[in-house]
Amino acid sequence: MSITITTAPCCWGVDDVKNPNLPPWERVFNQAAAAGYGGLELGPYGYVPLDEARVSDALRARGLFIVAGTIFDDLVSPANRDSLLKQTDEICALITRLPRPPQAEGQRFPAPYLTVMDWGHDERDYAAGHSDRAPRLSDEAWGHMVANIRAIADLARTRYGVRAVIHPHAGGYIEFADEIARVAADVPRDVAGFCLDTGHTYYAGMDPAKTLERYADRLDYVHFKDIDRAVFDRVMGERIRFFEACAQGVMCPIGRGVIDYPAIRALLARLGYAGFITVEQERDPRNAGGSLADVKASRDYLTSAGF
Repeated sequence: MSITITTAPCCWGVDDVKNPNLPPWERVFNQAAAAGYGGLELGPYGYVPLDEARVSDALRARGLFIVAGTIFDDLVSPANRDSLLKQTDEICALITRLPRPPQAEGQRFPAPYLTVMDWGHDERDYAAGHSDRAPRLSDEAWGHMVANIRAIADLARTRYGVRAVIHPHAGGYIEFADEIARVAADVPRDVAGFCLDTGHTYYAGMDPAKTLERYADRLDYVHFKDIDRAVFDRVMGERIRFFEACAQGVMCPIGRGVIDYPAIRALLARLGYAGFITVEQERDPRNAGGSLADVKASRDYLTSAGF
């Protein structure tokens, strides 16, 4: 299989750059390399410095590359457009000047990518995983979100040649099956692809393999997670934010949870998927002392499963 496995700073608890407990980005780079990954994501805007020379030197010293940058913000509000485009501009300007990821035969678009995720709405955060009680956007608000996504994707593509990939995310306004189908219809594949995440699809009540297959024609990039079923069943009975559930261990190393990765490997081989798969395991950054062991366990499991 022409697949390269990478990782992401969220495995060290890096999701909110305002969290005072985040580990230094250099430690994340060190441990990603030590665990056997050749590359990783940049992480949320503002975590890794927007300093081309400094970050390039750090990557080269460790034999790493950056596979993707991330927009993780409110995609719904029209008033947030300027901030979203500023992030797009600065992230893409950096990632396109860093050591470049390899390109596999059959890979649709070259990396690095720009993953685009909606976030920042309490009413959806507390309803993560619960399609029946999660409010949906009005048609007007949905239109605003689609316009913001298109603007991000157009800027990334036309100015930097970067492929934007929409990432459905638990606790955001693109999470459940109906929302994924709607955004697929409203944002054409020539504008943006998809980054589907096995853990988020399971969390949202979907079958990860079936979802990957349904959107195979949009699948430019993939995230792998695994879910601890006992923790998942418990937090689904609580009123809890998504990252609070992550802090309680709902995400576990690949191969120790409920998702059937040998079946997903067979599916991706049949689909002819080529390119990158990023391992993620959201956690509380105060528990980042266990990150190296966990990301190595995930990498070792995927190797044993044929990735």
